[in-house]
Amino acid sequence: MSLEHTQAQEKALQIIKELGGVIRTSEALKAGIHPRTFYSLRDKGAVETLARGVYRLADLPAVSSPDFILVASRVPQSVICLISALSFHEITTQIPHEVFIALKQGVKAPKIDFPPLSVHLFSKTSFEAGINTYKIDGVVVHIYSPEKTLADCFKFRNKLGMDVVLEALKMYRNRQSKMNIADLMKYARICRVEKVMQPYLESIT
Repeated sequence: MSLEHTQAQEKALQIIKELGGVIRTSEALKAGIHPRTFYSLRDKGAVETLARGVYRLADLPAVSSPDFILVASRVPQSVICLISALSFHEITTQIPHEVFIALKQGVKAPKIDFPPLSVHLFSKTSFEAGINTYKIDGVVVHIYSPEKTLADCFKFRNKLGMDVVLEALKMYRNRQSKMNIADLMKYARICRVEKVMQPYLESIT
């Protein structure tokens, strides 16, 4: 291997590291990494495939939330919602077998092979409300807050099942030293479920 090629690989690894250790092929090309350099890193095991078009440095620690990382990398305009957000916040006993994501109305649903997605379209106001940003294994992931997630669950109660929604509300109450009623009602109004949620909130406060 020539010195020039070795230097190109070292520079590419540094770029990937600065981007958090996870990179899409399109991002690699945009960052100035030559395809030949990138794929040589893959072939020698310096980077590993997470999913089609998504790679990570092989020497990183094991990922804690691989599905969230893949979705955030491949559908960066999405927000983790509903059952997946409940699971992240540890206020459900449900085990999601697909990643629940929200997209703004008008945005085309993505086609990806893995992980399986449950896509929900939100109005602009609802989509933009209550987003928390986390950095998981170096990747920025957008997830709705517990309060916004509960309001969303009431909105989608017919699809999720009222037993799932009420369990989440009770677990939220038990995990909080003080329930954030103001935020719960704010998001209930945004999701237009204020009249539905209020009796349940009154019964547990």
